[in-house]
Amino acid sequence: MKYWLGLDCGGTFIKAGLYDAEGKELGIARRNLAIVAPQPGWAERDMPALWQTAASVIREVLEHNGIAAAAVQGLGISAQGKGVFLLDKQGQPLGNAILSSDQRALAQVMAWQQAGMPQDLYEQTRQTLWTGHPVSLLRWIKQHQPERYAKIGSVLMAHDYLRYCLTDELACEETNISESNLYQMERGCYDPALAQLLGIGEIMSALPPIVGSAEIAGRVSAEAAALTGLQVGTPVVGGLFDVVSTALCAGLQDETRLNAVMGTWSVTSGITATIASDSGYPFVYGRHAEQGKYIVHEASPTSAANLEWFCQQWGLQDYAQLNRWVADLPKAGSQLLFAPFLYGSNAGLGLSASFYGIQAFHQREHLVQAIFEGVVFCHMTHLNRMRQRFPQAKALRVTGGLLNRLPGCKCLPTSAAYRLSSRRWRKPAV
Repeated sequence: MKYWLGLDCGGTFIKAGLYDAEGKELGIARRNLAIVAPQPGWAERDMPALWQTAASVIREVLEHNGIAAAAVQGLGISAQGKGVFLLDKQGQPLGNAILSSDQRALAQVMAWQQAGMPQDLYEQTRQTLWTGHPVSLLRWIKQHQPERYAKIGSVLMAHDYLRYCLTDELACEETNISESNLYQMERGCYDPALAQLLGIGEIMSALPPIVGSAEIAGRVSAEAAALTGLQVGTPVVGGLFDVVSTALCAGLQDETRLNAVMGTWSVTSGITATIASDSGYPFVYGRHAEQGKYIVHEASPTSAANLEWFCQQWGLQDYAQLNRWVADLPKAGSQLLFAPFLYGSNAGLGLSASFYGIQAFHQREHLVQAIFEGVVFCHMTHLNRMRQRFPQAKALRVTGGLLNRLPGCKCLPTSAAYRLSSRRWRKPAV
């Protein structure tokens, strides 16, 4: 038998999945991923610890299913986008990775906005400017950690780093790096003029070559094989930005379907073959895995991460119990509101989370209900915006890990007027 392995590195979990030639899932191994917050508004990840965790879930899924290393034909990685994973000039991690939910670059982004920088960039990159973008974080590091900036040898994103750990080969995968603001969207390549405009022109020498999603970017090294249980020489493909991999698994092929992702982030995405220049709104575009297509998406860190934070504070682990609490309360019967902006929002820079309307009679059940409603409301906000870009969309596919925990997705079709279906399988990365 032949098998393929997918690694999914998200904001809160990392998972390894094993699949046969028909795409049937044989097993999943998963671990929580810690977010390091050394200062308010910062969101980092220990890079060596991430690699060790990734290696452990790969080994676990192989051993648990009794799969010989030689049976694995290839591996691909799906991962969260944006943020920066930096290596020094010797190829070693240069401090912690900075995640896309990090807000340390807020002042820089606000200054760029006041100077009209987003408008100058958009026609070239089809991206907005916000705190978690690689360019925002690189500019912040240049200003506030110049010694670290001078040591940068390679600029990567999450799946690029994990692929490097597996293969010792440096590359940036196209669906992810295309949303870095260092990539000219219509020409499909890096543009030094963009980096120069953003005040980080010297960073171009640290950008590895771009590889395609399905392109073999390297092969498993002897060191990685010893840690993971994979066979030396196993092919590793470029992989995917997780928003793109979810859209693929949701069956999006044209402008008649949209995908709502209830994961760490709230995301609504669609697929198109054209860039609309007259939409009146700066929709975010990225390169799709299929040639000649783009992914368009609205997103914010307003989904599962907020619920995970609450559960950690209260020591809650039984999601079925949370669902029962909410089911026992009158729907939309409380005046208690929750703004799920613990890690920011695309509604405005510097917005903070809060409970509003809390009174003495409110209990944990009411707080959980408010979180559910706040998360669903943010999803609806993104969906309504995307309906303007995709007026032909008739179906909505709902995916993501939170779908298994949060019954609130049932609220979506009420105002969306779409045929709703859910995809509960986990997304393969190849």
